[in-house]
Amino acid sequence: MKFKTSEVYNAAVISFTGKLMGGPEAVDFHNKISSYLEAGKKNIILEMSDVKYVNSSGIGNIVRAFSTVKDAGGNLKLAGVSDKVEGVLSITKLLSIFELFNTVDDAAKSF
Repeated sequence: MKFKTSEVYNAAVISFTGKLMGGPEAVDFHNKISSYLEAGKKNIILEMSDVKYVNSSGIGNIVRAFSTVKDAGGNLKLAGVSDKVEGVLSITKLLSIFELFNTVDDAAKSF
């Protein structure tokens, strides 16, 4: 669960690469979400175009981040979700919860 961060327009962007699973990086991810919220950055985009695989822990981390952001009065959106990951979101009935966009720009403009 590797990621890097950036900012676009009025949104904080967390870009994932490789496999989206649990592990020590999950703690870093949630700490980054918390630091954005504490800094008043409440529009967050998870960029997932380079995610090759996601398991239940990875989905759990995304759901936890979504809940944390929503509870803080923010918005979390997904960008660049592959067909494979979208299939997992569909099976788990999470497509109705997340807003999906083709690009980070599209997601940022939607805030």
